[in-house]
This record gives sequence, structure tokens and C-alpha cells, in this order.
Amino acid sequence: MYQTQRGVNSMQHLAQRLERLGTETAFSVAQAAASWKAKGNLVYPFHLGDINIPTAPHIVEAMSKAIADGHTGYCPGPGIPQLREALAEDIGSRRGISLSPDNVVVMTGGKPVITKFLQAVMNPGQEVLYPNPGFPIYESQIEYLGGTAVPYRYLPTSQGFSIDLDQVRASITPNTAAIIYNDLQNPISAESTAAEREAIAQIAQEHDLWVLSDEAYFETRYEGVSSSIASLPGMAERTVILYTFSKKFAMTGSRLGCAVAPLEIAKVLSTLNTNDESCTTHYVQWAGIEALRGTQEPVQQMLDILRERRDAACELVNAIPGMHVAVPQSTFYLFPDVTAAMEKMGYTAVGDFASDALYKTGVSFCTREHFGRRQPGEERQYIRLAYSGIDVADIRDGLGRLRDWIATA
Repeated sequence: MYQTQRGVNSMQHLAQRLERLGTETAFSVAQAAASWKAKGNLVYPFHLGDINIPTAPHIVEAMSKAIADGHTGYCPGPGIPQLREALAEDIGSRRGISLSPDNVVVMTGGKPVITKFLQAVMNPGQEVLYPNPGFPIYESQIEYLGGTAVPYRYLPTSQGFSIDLDQVRASITPNTAAIIYNDLQNPISAESTAAEREAIAQIAQEHDLWVLSDEAYFETRYEGVSSSIASLPGMAERTVILYTFSKKFAMTGSRLGCAVAPLEIAKVLSTLNTNDESCTTHYVQWAGIEALRGTQEPVQQMLDILRERRDAACELVNAIPGMHVAVPQSTFYLFPDVTAAMEKMGYTAVGDFASDALYKTGVSFCTREHFGRRQPGEERQYIRLAYSGIDVADIRDGLGRLRDWIATA
């Protein structure tokens, strides 16, 4: 086993920027849940947004065929032409915008789009606005790459949450380079109204900002129709769309996604691909073509399953004393307010509430603190429940146990 010779002072030899690197904090909750389960305890996994529905057989078969056909070597850095063409057609038609394959840069999932977007548009010292609560990799990568992460908040409404547009406007300075915008949002399931989307577009144009539109859940929805900020006038030329196969096609482990970008940015992203990983796994890209152009019946079947889980989870959460949540039309997350429940039980720290819930009920979940630093003035307490990896029967059993624990406190 390799042993360092530098002893306790070895950290001084590592790059200082590592001190600014965060992580996807849901995985730390997963470790605690796995440890508790390994001791023989029952765990209800509401913590991680993975999907316990298998990738559709025709997609798996396409991947296996691609391997058998010898698609196991290098391929073009921005992706194979057939997949880029399929993505341009599918993404463009669903958003009402005209795309060329040259606008599409294939990547190993959605996360690399965040990092490479920031590398392309943000200089060290510049500011980037990002949603908070939000996907923690936004904040992590802005700071790791030497930028200043400027959070903007959401305000609770009867329908869920809305962006604090006044805060967004007040946060912009001459040093602001970009804004990260996550419509159909993780963790809070917020969806912009048309007016809110147009307001963000107007702000971006007024201040000449680049926009990263994270659309990972664009088609994970149960009612209504999704819209992209890139389809608004004047936005296609300043917007990079983050697209992933992970959610829509239950391909989280396949690591396949893409950036849809103006040509000047697409060329930069392609060069970054070549520098970072050479190319996205060749045979997985052929599976992506089949996912896009093959039967879409498994997609609808998965949405039906997720809708049933959403409905069960919302019903049960709203029956728990001191907890309430609006019913979201998209994603597979709930972000209930648990302030009254915590007060009833004597908790002041939501982390303590979450830990005791795991050990006393088996219900494992993330909290608001896992999705960015709490902003000044935040007084309400929230948790995130992901229902993508847990069946309806376990949703009912787990949330029933949580309800009984809280009710009898």
C-alpha cells in the first residue's frame, strides 16, 4: 500500500484551489444511510436522485450491439455526427428553435456542461449568479475555477417557489459574467412562469450576460408543457443549454449528455472535451441515438410510475403534522417546509432532525443545507425528498413511520 512520506504537512503541497472545491452533498447522506443499512436497519432512500427503474431494453441492446460492432475506440471530441444530428433535431423541435449539429457538443453527462461553460465564459475574479437553494455543483465549480459565486434566492408561494427577481437585479455588477438558470429546479421543483422566464431573459440581455440554462428535467414532467429560455427572442445567441440522458431515459450511470451552444462557445467546449477526456464513450453514444429515435413508450411508462410516486408522497407529506408542500408538476423532488414539525419536536438544527429521522424511522433525506449556503434572512426549515429511487409501497411505509414519529413526539 502506498504511503506518503510527507506526514502531517503533506496538504501544504496540494493546490490551494482544492480548498474551494465542494461536492454533491447528497452523496454524503447516502453514505450515512448505507452505513445504517449495513448494520441491519431498514432504510427508506429519499436522499439521492437516482432512478430505480432500469434503462429500457432497446437502449441497452443498442449499446451492446455497438460494442459488438466494434465501436469501442476513440471518436470525435464533440460527439459522433449521428448523435449530434439526432440531438439537434430532438432538442430544437421540442423548444421551437433551429439547431445545427454544430451547436451540439456531446459530454459525459450534464455535470461537465457546468464546468466547461464556466471555463468558457468566466475569468478568475468574475461573478456568476446561481440559484440557492440549488444544485451544489454550481457553487462548487464557480469558486473552484476562481470566480465569485453570487447566490439568488427563491420566495415561497402557494404554488411552490418563485425567483426573487429584485435580488437578482440588485446582485448584478459590472463584474458579472453570467447567470445560471435552472427552470424545473433541483432541489425545490420550482418552475418559472412565462413572465419570470421573460424577466430573466430581459436581465441577461440588459447586462450582456451569458446564461447557462440547466434543463435536466425539461421532459420529466406530469402536467403542462416545458419552455426554454433559449427560445425567447435574443436568447439563443447567449444561452448554453444543459441536456442529459440521465433523467428522461433512466441512464444515470451511462454518463451521457450534451451542451447546446452558440457556435463560438460550441467550438470552445469541443476543445475542452479534447483536453479533458478526449471523447465521450463511443458505444454509449449509439445507445443515445436509439434513446432519441427509438420507441418512447418506456419514457411515458416511467413518467406514469413517477407521477404515482409523486401523488403518494405529496398526500402523505401533507398529512404529517407541521409539514406541507405544494404539488410540483415536474422533476422528482419535494421540498417540504418542516419548520412547524421541528418546533413541535424541539429541534433547532435541521441536520439533527434529519439524523434522528434516519435512526428512528429509517427515512433518509437531504436538507436545505445540502443545496448551498443559507442566505441572510432565511428562517424557514426545509428538507428534500427524492422519490425517483423508491417504490410507492416503501414511500407509504417510510413516510407513515415519519408521520408517526412526529405525531407522537
